[in-house]
Formats: sequence, structure tokens, C-alpha cells
Amino acid sequence: MRTTLATYTCNDITAIYRESEQHVVELLLVPTATVSQVVRDDCAAEPLVQAKIVGDDYPFGFSQGRTMRNSATVAAMRCVGQRIRVDDGQWHHVASVTAAESADGHSNVDALTGIAGVDASDEKIANISHTAGIKHIVDVTGRILVETTLKDERGYRYTHTLRMGADSQAVEISTAFTNESDAPVTLEMLSSFTLGSLSPFSTGLAPETLQLHRLRSTWSAEGRLVSEPVEDEQLEPSWQQYSANSIRFGSIGSFPVRGYVPFAAVEDTAHGVTWAVATTQASSWQIEAYRRDYGLSLSGGLADREFGQWTRTIAPGETFEAPYAVASVVAGGVDDAAQRVAGNVRHHLDLPESETRMPVIFNEFCTTWGVPTEQSVDEQIEFLGKLKADGGKGVDYFVIDAGWFDDKAFEAASHFGSWQVSKAHFPNGLKPVVDKVHAAGMKAGIWFEFEIAGREDPDCFNHHAWLLSRDGMSITSGNRRWWDMRNPEVRAYLKTKVIDFLADNGFDYIKVDYNDTIGIGCQTPAGENGNPNSLGDGLYEQILASQEFFREMKCEVPGLIVEICASGGHRLVQSFMEIGSMASFSDAHEQDEIPVIAANMHRMILPRQSQIWAVVKRDQPLKKLYYQVASGLLGRLCFSGDTETLRPEQVETIRKGIDWYAEAAPVIDHGVSSWFGPHIASYRHPRGWQAIVRCGEIGTPAEGHTLVVLHTFHEAPASITLPGIASDTTNIAKVWARLGIQVNRTDAGALAIEGLEDFDGLAVLL
Repeated sequence: MRTTLATYTCNDITAIYRESEQHVVELLLVPTATVSQVVRDDCAAEPLVQAKIVGDDYPFGFSQGRTMRNSATVAAMRCVGQRIRVDDGQWHHVASVTAAESADGHSNVDALTGIAGVDASDEKIANISHTAGIKHIVDVTGRILVETTLKDERGYRYTHTLRMGADSQAVEISTAFTNESDAPVTLEMLSSFTLGSLSPFSTGLAPETLQLHRLRSTWSAEGRLVSEPVEDEQLEPSWQQYSANSIRFGSIGSFPVRGYVPFAAVEDTAHGVTWAVATTQASSWQIEAYRRDYGLSLSGGLADREFGQWTRTIAPGETFEAPYAVASVVAGGVDDAAQRVAGNVRHHLDLPESETRMPVIFNEFCTTWGVPTEQSVDEQIEFLGKLKADGGKGVDYFVIDAGWFDDKAFEAASHFGSWQVSKAHFPNGLKPVVDKVHAAGMKAGIWFEFEIAGREDPDCFNHHAWLLSRDGMSITSGNRRWWDMRNPEVRAYLKTKVIDFLADNGFDYIKVDYNDTIGIGCQTPAGENGNPNSLGDGLYEQILASQEFFREMKCEVPGLIVEICASGGHRLVQSFMEIGSMASFSDAHEQDEIPVIAANMHRMILPRQSQIWAVVKRDQPLKKLYYQVASGLLGRLCFSGDTETLRPEQVETIRKGIDWYAEAAPVIDHGVSSWFGPHIASYRHPRGWQAIVRCGEIGTPAEGHTLVVLHTFHEAPASITLPGIASDTTNIAKVWARLGIQVNRTDAGALAIEGLEDFDGLAVLL
């Protein structure tokens, strides 16, 4: 039996707080239209917080080494109240006792309409009702925070916060732990989020109705969707419902997108509802799918002690807040749910003015392959000037990539740390080069990997007091060591080497690369209490310090455009996407699989932030250029490659491609994507075809427009029909396709494409 304590609705998501007979309060997220269909109460309620304190009993059910959930720490928690904060910034109490403590079985609290500052007629909350003591807050049109407090009689407070807002089709969930006792306490697990009783629309076992979706990721093959029945993962309860069946997965180190993307989704195929979650931090993380009885649970956040070597000692009076997570639910499939989660970053973005129209980028890395010179920049500027001839849109961002600080090609070099401009390649320094870029009407960008000290820069590489350590030695991977970004002396040094460098030379753009992972973590020098952090917590604090330096750069260099890169896409997490204007989607510079990976990005990050390589070579057929530009229409178009030697028809096609991109940009920025085509098994030898149909969102400049981007691969069909994306009022506004391809709208509301060959790329703007 469950008792509903409160419900909150924003957009089409309803958050339901329920209490079980065992006095456990859980959170359900459901599509608003399905609230009346919630029936699940035949499983253990999923607590709002999962935590484990050193010294408390571990969970039973064969759990150790597999999961730390549902330990004695969780059993000691009791919910003591809930309050909300609306846009006015004031907290308003909703509940001071749980339903189990009230005489009538409901929350014994005042009606919201009687609380100062909350008015049922307030436009921020369109409708408030109070029925039988149960709170219903419906149609939040602004922003609301729901804060639920749990306590442990030993003096430990847990604060669970849910953020809902009209600015996002997802919610944010965070957890904080406060030590109100008189002695230090050590956490070895603290969740950012938990969701349980899945699916709430079924009772009993409900076999073969739940699918687990995850995104796998590796270098140059990022974001692969893998969908499996929960039964294939042995997430069924045992006959006695005794053993704890859990899949705990994640990434360990400072490459948060490696092995897995910090994302998971559970789909109820019987009712057509999907829940999606994502952690946001850029250090070691975990997500767990857990089932011991009929209800499936999801939880996650920082990788715990067993999985990620994380513990944290909390002094009396101190609070530790776990990184927030993002969650959503949709009446639909994983693609829709994932895009809602990825889109949550939009309300955090602080973009420079130049980013409002999503300019095209030129990055010279695949032109010089890590050996830029003043002469090569001059030649590239001259070439880019041709693209603006006769009123063409042209390229607006010019980025000098790796190698400006070294006389060797980047792949063979490790001269990182002192960041001295190569006198051989830039004898006049970089300021005159930047001036020439500006004179050509473009913003100037530069590459850095400033968190690193390289072996060929011995004064930095051997500066052990400033470097991260483990086992008392500087952590070394190949030719790289890591600056300790928590060290104020390191931050001051990098301010001179990076921030002052950007400002003094007039750079508008920085590409921040990161080409190796710290691994399980790093030591922290003992603080005043003499109690150093764990390796996992040292790593977490290191990455937070790095991100703070990113923010300092943006503050000190107003209007700075920041590109996030980590050997391509290893840092595509929300905490970094909040900071950057865009990110490198992958290092698949010239490969056939580029559009497959670029399409995967739509489930991970906003397409407006996904920078996609279009590398042009003189010896390529013109057909290949259409393929590459069409790939760039799945995100941010970034040209590189040959410049001086391109054929005239290639130059003209690039000009047309940039102009085409400008018209499609509103839909790329504001749209919802759907995937068409057969399953692509091999990325290195893709077969068949793929189409992404992106429909412009209502209330944005893209409303009423649809962008179709289609690619063919090995063994492609000669014709493809995409049903249901046209109508009697649909016009084909523009087509990006080589000669010989025909695109028509059929009377049945389909888009028919004919004349296709292997490795064609085309786009249609409707």
C-alpha cells in the first residue's frame, strides 16, 4: 500500500512522492496523462537517497562487491518534511510530518494557498488544490525546487532536491549530506538520484516488458545505442526474492565518456513509456539497475568505494552535495527520452553573442596535421576569403590547432606545460597572425591542453610538488603527467600561461583538449584535520578545480568561445557542456562512420554543441564532399583539409554548403530528431542507410520546418521512401544533393529519394 504525499507537474512530467507502509518515501516520475494508471505497490519502495556510511552493516542478499545499495545506512533514514521554493526565491513548507505520522493518514500541513508568498492565482503556479490533506501542485509555469529532508537519529541529515522548470523537459535531482553529529563520519556511497517501482503501470513480474537502454562509447566510435531486455541482464527477481540482482556500470577516471556514456533508460514496452537518466560530473561515475522483487530501480552518481575508490569524510557541521543528475520520462521511446535529458543543458548555457547564429568553423589540424606555421595560416586565410566571394556566408571561426608551441608534428611531440610559441614556425609570434585573422573578418581560435605537463618539457614534467600523485609518485601515462588543479600555485601559473596569453594575443576562441585519463584517482595532501581524501574523491575535486579554471577563463576573457575536446568525445557530459559553446564530437576525422557517430550525438548533447569534422582532400570525388557537408548538418559544421590545392568545383561546393548550412541552422539548433534505417552493426564497414528527420520545435525560429539528413553506406538501396514526414502543405524548400539524385514528395505523405549509390550524403529542408 502506498500513500501519496504530494504531486508536482511541469510541462508533461508529474513527480509523485509516495510513502510505503514501512515509512519509506519514494519518487515516481510519470507522464502527466498517465498519473491515473499508476498501480505498482507490490514491491519495496525505492528510498529517495541511497547512501552507505563506513561502519554500518552492508546490505545482505549476496550484495558485497556487486552493490552497496540498501544498507543499514538507508534503513536508518526517516523522512521528516518537504518544502518548495518557487521563482520568488522563498522557501515554503509543504510537509512537516510524513503521512504515517498524521492522524488521518495524510500529510498534516496547511494548504499552500494559506502560505505567505504562494498564491493560487500566481502565474508561476497555474493551479493548486488541496484534497484530503494531500498536496497537488499542478502546471508549474516557472521554476520550482522541491526539497525533501530525511534524518538519521545519529545526527545525519539528507536533503533530496528536485528541480522542475518550464525551461526544460527534464528534471534535475541532487542529494546533500550534512553531519549534524559531534564526530566525523565517512561516506563510501552517496547517490545523486534514485528512481524505483519501475514500471509503476504494472503489477507482478510483468515479464518481457522492460528494456534497458545504454550508450556504449569508445574512441572514434562514440555513443552506440545498446538495447536489451532486462531478463537478458538477469534483472529478474529470484523465486524467493532474496538475492540482489544489480548491474553497476560506469566509467573510472577523467574520461567520463569511455566504455559507457553516463546515461541509462528503462522502457516499458507494454505501456509505451520510457524513463531516462544521466549523471553530470566529469569524474568517475556509476549507474545501477537493481531488482530484488517486482519493481526495478535505477540509481547513480559518484562511483562508490567498491566501484570507484570513493570515500568522503564529513566533519561535524559540514555538508557534502553530490553532483546533480538529470532525469526525464516520456510517452515514447528512448530517442525522445534521451533528447529531453540532453536538452536540459540549454537553460545552463552562457553563450557569447557570436554563437546565436551557429557560425561555421575552419580548424587547420587536418590541413597541417599538427605543424601549423604563419605561412600555412596565411594560405588558409586566403583560401577562406574565396568562400565569401559574391556574398557567400563564409567561415567565421578560424582555429589554430595543436603544434603551435613545438617544432615537431603534434603526434610525435610532448612539449606541454611551458606553452612557448614556436619561433621556427611563428617567428613574429601569434599576435600578428591573430590580427590577420581578424582583418579577414573571422574570430581567432587556439588549441591548448593546459591540464597536462609533457615529458619533453622537463621543468614542468618534473615539478612534482605541482603534479597529481598516487602511491607517493607523480601519475604518469605515456608522456603525460597532470597538474594538480586544486593547487593555487598551479592555477596562478596557468592564468599567466593560458588566460593572459589569450588576452594578450587577442584570441576569441580556445579549443581545450585532454588526451589521457587519470585513472582511479589521485592523492590529496592531508588537510587541517589530517585526514586526506580517497583516490576517487581526489579525482572528483581535481575535475571540479579544472572546471573552475574554465569558468575563470570565460570571466577574464569576455565573449570567449570554448570548445571542449578530449581525444574527441571523452568529455561529453553536462557539467562540461554547460561551460563550452560546443564540443568535438569525435576524432573520426575522415572516416565513413562520421554520420553514424554524429547521429548518436543527438542522444547525448545538443546538436548546436556537436562540432563535426568535414575534411576535404583534393583527390576526393565531389560526391564525398556532399557526404561530408551532409554529416555536418547533424551538428556544427567544421571544415579542415586541403586548401591551396582544392579543385574549383570543390571550392564552389563548399561555398554552397556553408550557405545551405546557414538556412538549416535554426532546425539544427531547435528540433527533435527521429532515426530511420536498418540497424548498423559495424561502424568501420557500415551497411545500408541512415536518415535523421529533425522537426523544428514549436515556439522557436525552427517552427514549421523539418530537416532530413540521409546517408547511404555499403550495399545501399537505389531508392528510399521516408513515410509520414510530408503532407499536402509541406513544401520542399531546399535540397543538398549531388547531380543524379531526385527528391520528391508523394501523395501519401512520404519523401521519395531516388538515384542513390553507396556513400551518398544529402539533405532536404522542408
